[in-house]
Amino acid sequence: MIPMTESTILVLGARGKTGRRVADRLTGLGRPVRAASRTTGFDLADPATWNAALDGVSAVYLVPMNEYVDQSVIADFTAAAVAAGVQRIVLLSARGVGGKPQPAQEPAERAVRESGVAWTILRPAWFAQNFSEDFFLDPLRAGELALPAGEGREPFIDAEDIADVAVAALTGEGHAGEIYEISGPEPLSFRTAVELIAEASGREIRYTPLRTAEFVANLTSVGLPAESAEVLAGLLDGIANGVGDHVSDGVRRALGRDSRPFADYVKAAAATGVWSA
Repeated sequence: MIPMTESTILVLGARGKTGRRVADRLTGLGRPVRAASRTTGFDLADPATWNAALDGVSAVYLVPMNEYVDQSVIADFTAAAVAAGVQRIVLLSARGVGGKPQPAQEPAERAVRESGVAWTILRPAWFAQNFSEDFFLDPLRAGELALPAGEGREPFIDAEDIADVAVAALTGEGHAGEIYEISGPEPLSFRTAVELIAEASGREIRYTPLRTAEFVANLTSVGLPAESAEVLAGLLDGIANGVGDHVSDGVRRALGRDSRPFADYVKAAAATGVWSA
């Protein structure tokens, strides 16, 4: 058997916000990495692509490559990974309420916990990088972020911290059987987040609370499927109702340090010019 320190680690979603950071860190550590994404011919929804990705792999960073993926696919892929000889699985899930995952993530978590191999589950809060690499970016560049989140607060977590925890769980000891709820150090409203971004970027950008129905209508009018729009609206409505207004200690438990403040993320991102009009 190839020693764990020399065997390949499979990183799903290797072009995504956390996956590419995990792959870069593992490469920097000298660990063999197999980066899997649709551009490499891997499709989590297509079992015909799994065997080649799993061949010779000892550990997997398991990321649903689409947040709306059928959760039964995660269970089937987990079983295939174990059958292929994978010894360690780190699952990217999502933080819910009261120490539970978001309901949509429960089947995936159950499959990983019952896999029979070493597992670690990461439940992050909303990513800070949603403001600079994802669906909040274009509205911010246009000068207005309009969401049905009211004045609710969320402790946005830097994807760099998520990647650090994932790499620790993939390569180190003491993380098996752990569920790490990961958040930033302070809950912030979207209004405060946008104000910090406006100040750092030197631009006038405003936050506007919307009604949920209006938000869904706006998204579907530009082509987003209604189901996807309603899922996103429901998550934001949860923030409006206080679901995310608490700090989690997963970064400190896993790494022995605090998570990165949102203001630090904003300063670094603004320096790249990402929020220029």
